Amino acid sequence: MATLEELKVANGEDDGVRRRDFINIAAVSFAGVGAAVVVLPLVSQMSPSADVLALASTEVDISKIAPGQAIKTSWRKQPVFVRNLTPQEISAANAVKLSELRDPQSLGERTKPGKENWLITLGVCTHLGCVPLGTGEGENRGDYGGYFCPCHGSHYDTAARIRKGPAPLNLFVPEYVFTSDTVVTIGLGKTTT
Repeated sequence: MATLEELKVANGEDDGVRRRDFINIAAVSFAGVGAAVVVLPLVSQMSPSADVLALASTEVDISKIAPGQAIKTSWRKQPVFVRNLTPQEISAANAVKLSELRDPQSLGERTKPGKENWLITLGVCTHLGCVPLGTGEGENRGDYGGYFCPCHGSHYDTAARIRKGPAPLNLFVPEYVFTSDTVVTIGLGKTTT
């Protein structure tokens, strides 16, 4: 006597099961491709727009900044200070004991190796967000020769470290990289060296 399986094979019903499996696999595959086609535009529209990417970094020409001078530029709609420190300012910053600082950081931690004379910080006081003085000719640089915040009297030294006043932290050092001897790129999009 023949088994049920042998009867199905003899009648060709086994091929029907295989066709049904193929149709199911094809339908699921087609649905998967369709879902991918629908999802791709949705995911790509979440990418940052060109104007946002443009704000992600900025290039600054530092060739005309003499030792002892600073400029104010803008990155992400915030002021950025770029200062070319003199050897005396570097010595003064290095002479400070870290134990005396509220937010202890050495000048070497705030600058790039081989470019210790270039100090780049956000120009935003860490107390309440005012813009400190000290980049322009004749501006008050505070008691420590760096920056002075006129809003509440915070004094920063030549390494932009908080020394006196209500600010809790040093001026923030953003990510930056020297792309040449005369150009620095501030912000994301480039790896720092």
